[in-house]
Amino acid sequence: MEQQILVHRLPGGLVLLGEPMPWLRTVACTFMLPAGTCCEPEGKEGLAGAVMEMIERGCGDLDSRAYMEVLDALGVETGSAVMTTHSTFGAVMRSDVLPEALHLLGQALCDPTLPADQVEDVRQICMQELRGLEDEPSHRCFTELKRFRFSHPYGRIAQGTREGIESIQHVDIVDFHRRHFSPGGTVLAVAGNFEWKRLCDLVEELFGGWRGEAQSELSPVQVNYGSRHVDFASSQTHLALAYDCPAYGDAEYYPSRAVVGVLSDGMSSRLFTEVREKRGLVYSVLATCYSIRDRGSVLCYAGTTANRAEETLEVLLQTIDSIAQGVSPGELERLKFRIKSSMVFEQESSRARSRQIANDWCVLGRVPTQREVLAEIDRLTCESVREHFLRYRPRAFSLVSVGSEPLELPVGADHT
Repeated sequence: MEQQILVHRLPGGLVLLGEPMPWLRTVACTFMLPAGTCCEPEGKEGLAGAVMEMIERGCGDLDSRAYMEVLDALGVETGSAVMTTHSTFGAVMRSDVLPEALHLLGQALCDPTLPADQVEDVRQICMQELRGLEDEPSHRCFTELKRFRFSHPYGRIAQGTREGIESIQHVDIVDFHRRHFSPGGTVLAVAGNFEWKRLCDLVEELFGGWRGEAQSELSPVQVNYGSRHVDFASSQTHLALAYDCPAYGDAEYYPSRAVVGVLSDGMSSRLFTEVREKRGLVYSVLATCYSIRDRGSVLCYAGTTANRAEETLEVLLQTIDSIAQGVSPGELERLKFRIKSSMVFEQESSRARSRQIANDWCVLGRVPTQREVLAEIDRLTCESVREHFLRYRPRAFSLVSVGSEPLELPVGADHT
């Protein structure tokens, strides 16, 4: 069946996207709103997450308990996430309950009660999430890398800060919701088993009158290079390393994704083989592509012992640079197979497709079809991947270490 990406724009600015998947019995919807951590006021870090928690504490005539009971009765599974520039709120359900579920989700989004007597409960939940992050050094390593590498306010993390969470008041929650839960810049992506005409009519009925404030332009993303250490009493050392690469949406993104795939996709990848299997330096090692607006990065992680941390960093850098010597046909074929397999798996999940098309629209302003993506993957050759790496060969890095002893980048690797 030919893939369809359907688009309908509402007067207030909300964009409705649809991808019919009639072979499924489920449907998923994802709201992606311009309400990420970079929108938080100074000193209120963690506010975006608190608001996402509060919108499900009752809406319309329903209190928190009644709201959850209705969702449970319908068999709806909800979920939310706070990211840098956006926040997401969505659900997956049987296709026959979409009208009732979307009505309820719309109320939570546009008309939440935001009860003042539950602010303290939400504050404690946010504090617990932050403490959990601080107690897990591998996760903390990545969050500290984000704070260090990206310019303000893009270095903020979803969990916020202790001072920010403690300062949140009810008026802050109400004001953030009013300013940023707005149809302008918001996408509603629906994927699964649904009828497009009925969906458009339903969304017009529920959101046709939704209006809100215009969103302000965001500042450019800048990055910092160099080393930062976070002291943590442990026999282990966790290191997170980042370097520049083309962002998602750039014409050079897929060759960059191929480089990361050769380095980190699967147990036959170079990092797993060279750093873990051959030398036994780490118990965990990975690399992934990460983009904030038009700024792309490759993020790497390694968990090792304190006495082998320097050697781990050295081998990690050498393995990354080994791409300059070329990529084997076997490596490239395995990478292509893994990417194509993941695309097949995605076609079995309405939730995964809903999230993906929402993200694509917000980042690219369009939704590439799977045929387009497959064509990009098929165009990759061993030589094109190597040439890409040589054009974008990493010279400057951002490094964060968490452990008892600090790590430093080699001379010359901390600046462009």
